[in-house]
Amino acid sequence: MRVTSKGQVTIPQNVRENMGILPAETEIEFLQDENGRWYINKTQASKQKSSRFRTAHNAGKLTMSTADIMALTRG
Repeated sequence: MRVTSKGQVTIPQNVRENMGILPAETEIEFLQDENGRWYINKTQASKQKSSRFRTAHNAGKLTMSTADIMALTRG
C-alpha cells in the first residue's frame, strides 16, 4: 500500500466492508499495542458535529432592540 504526499492511504474495499466503515459517516482511530503493532479501530461516533455555518445564527445574540440600535446610529 502506498502513502500519498499528504500521508493518506486507501483502506481496501473488503476491509471497509468487513469493518462497516462508511465514507463520511465512520470515524476510526489508530491504536498501538504493547508490542508496537498498530491497529485500526472503528470508533463510536459521539455527537454528530454540525457545520459551523448551520450554527452561526446562535453565536451572535442581540441584546439591543432595533429602536436602540437606530438611536445609536443616528446620534
